[in-house]
Amino acid sequence: MTLNARSAPDPIDALLSAHALRRTAAARVVLGWFLAHPNTSYTHAQLQLALQSAIATGVGAVLDRVTLYRLIDRLTQVSLLLCRVDAKRVRRYQAMPESVKAMPHFECQSCHRDSPLAGALQGNALDLESAAQNALQALKALGYQGLSLDLAVRGVCADCASTALSQPGSCVVETKPLGQVA
Repeated sequence: MTLNARSAPDPIDALLSAHALRRTAAARVVLGWFLAHPNTSYTHAQLQLALQSAIATGVGAVLDRVTLYRLIDRLTQVSLLLCRVDAKRVRRYQAMPESVKAMPHFECQSCHRDSPLAGALQGNALDLESAAQNALQALKALGYQGLSLDLAVRGVCADCASTALSQPGSCVVETKPLGQVA
């Protein structure tokens, strides 16, 4: 039996090669993890824990924290990952869809969950994407390069707000309405 047809290249290997990155086992695992969880953002520590927990299923890998940090830094530099810094200056990483230049998200100041807003914005998400494209094109015309846009809305999520209301003496982080200056 001869094999004349070549098997399709691994999409993760193809992405790494297209961005001039080495196709190491560690790079495959990390990029594969983010692509398998596209709507989840991870801190460095959360990602390391998730990868270690996934070892039991044969998906994860043990990576020392420096190797993992360098990998996510490289993946961010070539725009395969989106890096956001939350209100507490903690970096969170998420898979960056190639077609997306603006990823609106909501960060709860109480539980620190990070939720994508594209679904919540529905029809307005296209207006946001258009505004982001216009801003990026204007900056590109001025000579800026490697641009991406991060729209973060911060406040208290509905779950935390309802929990705080049901517990007397609980504290909810005070927020200012959009457009209001302190």
